This record gives sequence, structure tokens and C-alpha cells, in this order.
Amino acid sequence: MSDVISNRSELLFLYDAKDSNPNGDPLDENKPRIDEETGINLVTDVRLKRTIRDYLYRYKEQEIFVREIEDDEGHIQDAKLRAEDFLQENGKVVDKKDISLAEMKKIIDENVLKDCIDVRLFGVTLPIEKETNKSSSITHTGPVQFKIGRSLHKVFTKHFKGTGAFASKKGASQKTFREEDFLPYSLICFYGIINENVAKETRLTEDDIKLLLDGMWNGTKSLISRSKVGQVPRLILKINYKKENYHIGDLNNMLKLDSNIPDDEIRDVSQINLDISQLISAFSKNIETIDNVEYCIDDRVKLLFDGKETTLSECLNNNKLSIKELKF
Repeated sequence: MSDVISNRSELLFLYDAKDSNPNGDPLDENKPRIDEETGINLVTDVRLKRTIRDYLYRYKEQEIFVREIEDDEGHIQDAKLRAEDFLQENGKVVDKKDISLAEMKKIIDENVLKDCIDVRLFGVTLPIEKETNKSSSITHTGPVQFKIGRSLHKVFTKHFKGTGAFASKKGASQKTFREEDFLPYSLICFYGIINENVAKETRLTEDDIKLLLDGMWNGTKSLISRSKVGQVPRLILKINYKKENYHIGDLNNMLKLDSNIPDDEIRDVSQINLDISQLISAFSKNIETIDNVEYCIDDRVKLLFDGKETTLSECLNNNKLSIKELKF
């Protein structure tokens, strides 16, 4: 395993969704989340973390603490029982009746941090119960935190109805009807930060971060359920700092969308340009604090700098930034 991270980093992640629902609101008939005042599409950090968790568990054989587990009778495991899955020493289950509450917490905490990459990344709160009147908890703040994702333009919901495959009830002559809402297009931007100080507590390593980035990029590509298919990763930027306890901040607000057509007519990434002028300017002003910039960009993304078309590598190199292209 690689070393625990020692430098702070910021993340920018852009992906688009076409004819899909990036993040339904269960309290509003599972409609796409939209800021009613601005028309901006919202995607929770929980949705992005779920994408990452599912990808790492299904495709990278990584243990995930936060996942749905059913018993033989179909009952979903609660957090207390999930925590007790890690009450083991030397590969053998430890009976909680034979140890103190403090010992129980120590064993579970050690195993969860060792085994579960999502805890090392995002933190966790674990309820621990030895007996009905003897309980406690374990809390770890995640070193990787994301703000709510926001589209870089106004979005518009489409609503349609259709028929189902089956009748509504036995003996009925008509099929059921279904209704759903989707977005014709949304280019979504997430901002994140990796806190090197908190990373020491959860033992977050450089290898974990590589898997995080892989999960963001390829996890998004792997969203192939009916409501999620049509999402494509477009850009990842990871800005690594050499100055202690420092980051620029607010990078997501330094990207601007440039298009010759109204927002409600955008249907594809080829119809827009991404203006990175303000972002590159911020990098240049802080060049003494930046160690390097890691990036991955989809070939179809068109960039602008000071009103002219550019490539990301050219733009970063021209501003004397050390760069590294990520390969997934």
C-alpha cells in the first residue's frame, strides 16, 4: 500500500447527461433536481459518492462499508449490524459478550479503516452497541468532500407518459400508464477538496486517490440503468499544492459556458465551448503554491482561453504549470 497523502488537492469534475435523470428527488416524484430560481440542475454529493462506491465495489473488488446488504429473509442490514461485520480478529469473529465496549470499538474501527476504501475517502459515523444500555459511536470526517454539483447552464425538464408492459390488476383489459421526467441535456460541474490533515486520521493513501479518480470517470461511464444511461465524463482536473494548508478555492465558479444558442436548445457537448480563462488566470497567480495539475479531458470538449480556441495541455504549459495526463 502507498503512503498516506501529504499534500492538499482540489478537484473539478465535469460530466454531461443526455436524455436522462442525473439525480431524482424522491420527495418530488423523482423528478430531476432543479433550482427553481435559477433553472440550474442540482446533483447531490451523495449521488456522486454512490457512483464511486458502486464502481469500486463491482469492478475494482474494493470493500465498501455503505452498501445495501440483505439477510436470508430479505431484511436490510442496519448500521449497527454492518459495523459488527468488522468485529473480527485474525480472521475469526469476536463475540461482543467477551469484550468491553471500548475493545469492541477499537477492533471495529481498526478493521473498517483497513478494509473499507469509502470510509478512508468519505468518512463515516458508526453506531456501536454492546448491550441495550451500553452503546457508543465512531466518527471519522472524510478527507474527500464534494460540494453539490451544478449545471453550467439552465436546464429544462421534459415530461412524457407511456404504457407499461402489464395490466394494472388481474382481469384488467388495459395496461398501466407510466410517467417520467428527464433532462434533454445538462453539463454538470462538481468541486471537491482533498484535505491532507484529515487524511492522516483515515489513513487515506495515494492509491486510494487513484481509485477515487477512476471511480469518478469510469463510474460515471458505467451508469447504465434506464434513468442514468447517457452520462459521459468530460473533464477531471486535480490541482496538487505544495504550500502547506493552502488551496485556491471556488474553482467551479471560474468555468464559464460559451454558446451561440439558447440554453433550452443545447443537446450536445459539440454545441458549446468551455471558457477556462478565469481558471487559468487563478492558476497563474498561484503558481508558486501549485506542485502540478493532473487532468483527463474528453476529445469532444472545446476550450476557450482569452476568446481563442485552445487545448488544455497547451494552455497549462504556456502558463508554466507542471502537468500530468491521467489515463483511465
